[in-house]
Amino acid sequence: MALYTTGAGAILTPEQIGELVVKPFTQQSVAMRVSTVVPIDSASLRVPVVSADPAASFVAEGAEITASDPTVTEVNIVAKKLAALTVISSELAADSSPAALGVVGDGIVRDLARKTDAAYFGNTTTNGPAGLLSLAAGDNDIDAGDTWSNLDWAEAAKTNAEQHNTVVTAFVASPATVLKIAQIKQYASAGSNVPLLQADPTSPAARVVAGVPLLSSPAIADDIVWAIPAARSVVALRSGTQVVPDSSVYFTSDRVALRGILRVGWGFTDPGAVSKIAITP
Repeated sequence: MALYTTGAGAILTPEQIGELVVKPFTQQSVAMRVSTVVPIDSASLRVPVVSADPAASFVAEGAEITASDPTVTEVNIVAKKLAALTVISSELAADSSPAALGVVGDGIVRDLARKTDAAYFGNTTTNGPAGLLSLAAGDNDIDAGDTWSNLDWAEAAKTNAEQHNTVVTAFVASPATVLKIAQIKQYASAGSNVPLLQADPTSPAARVVAGVPLLSSPAIADDIVWAIPAARSVVALRSGTQVVPDSSVYFTSDRVALRGILRVGWGFTDPGAVSKIAITP
């Protein structure tokens, strides 16, 4: 049976979308992995931020306790539409086998993850949310020196996060920068071949810097490392992800246009807790 616009429905059921699109997307996108992901059903997520706590004080027995109020603001995270369009054969579109559906979903997921990471680690994106590079520079900018020769910058970033009452949960850099860091030796002057990076017994293939996972993303420029506390990076993932076919556009070639739509946004509840580390050659 031919599939036309008037009769087209979702090529994947909501359950299949969750398994073939949403779940792999959250696993492949580095931005999702380093953040706190909050599913939402509305257009935006309002995250309350306590910028000043109530003031406690020692009081004498029987004395009145002075009342004080916290200072509460909010970060409004708007979920922006991220869309992908691909073309598949009508035979594949009609195939209900898990393997065929996996092929359908994989390409869309990879592109959604790439575009999400590019926006998250970038500056501003047309029609999309602002990324890490849009954060104002300040005391959280850390100079790692003229080369990647030690891991002092990691301890500085961890200390910066602690001053903001949180902890760094991930370092993220470009693959080339991750390689440079991984090649740092324990005793450079002595010609040592022992790497300085720690091993993670629970995940032998993972890289760890100062006890914190080191991840890579091609979306980041070389010689920059981001230190991100997951508690201060909130991603809003709106429900209603769609994968919808339409055969009318490619009717003469018996192909189906496949459109994937996902709505996602993010915000940084305490930008000062996020550190940008860079070298100055």
